[in-house]
Amino acid sequence: MRITGGKLKGRTTVVPGGKMAIRPAMDRMRESIFDIIGPDLEGKSFLDLFSGSGTIAIEAVSHGAARVSLCEMDRAKASTVLKNVSMTEEVGVRIDCHFMAVELFLKRCKSSYDYIFFDPPFPYKFRLELIETVSEKNLLVPGGKVLIHHPSEDPLPEKIGNLERTDQRIYGRSIVDFFTRVQENQGDGKLT
Repeated sequence: MRITGGKLKGRTTVVPGGKMAIRPAMDRMRESIFDIIGPDLEGKSFLDLFSGSGTIAIEAVSHGAARVSLCEMDRAKASTVLKNVSMTEEVGVRIDCHFMAVELFLKRCKSSYDYIFFDPPFPYKFRLELIETVSEKNLLVPGGKVLIHHPSEDPLPEKIGNLERTDQRIYGRSIVDFFTRVQENQGDGKLT
């Protein structure tokens, strides 16, 4: 797979083998997403969950993200992922890699991010619960965004905890929903 834009544009990543098949995010979808968020990524933090090959995390670095983490459950993919992400060190960013279940990673996570990208396998049934965890643990900074790739036949609600859907993009039979963390107004306790 190729990096679609930014400082590492045109570089390629290897799709790892392993127990679980990789369902790479389509190039067109990835390019579209980074056309939308890329201009805002400079100096920001980014978390790539269900990372697979690490390509989304690399794309975030290529577009200027300064602190990037990824999580991939299948440890058999680790050597390939680590090889792929090593290219970001050329632009001064080292991706923090975690090889464990996403659910466990979120439970243990103590950091907040500007962007969190989920690309779970389409049969995965706990998308809503994962986004609820992000909301409950305040894993997004105020105004931060969750992007989640999912099948069109498995819609998500408009509001999940302190997150509201602010955009939706359709790519064939799949959707990427953009949820933004609602900010609290100081003093009156109201959400905006």
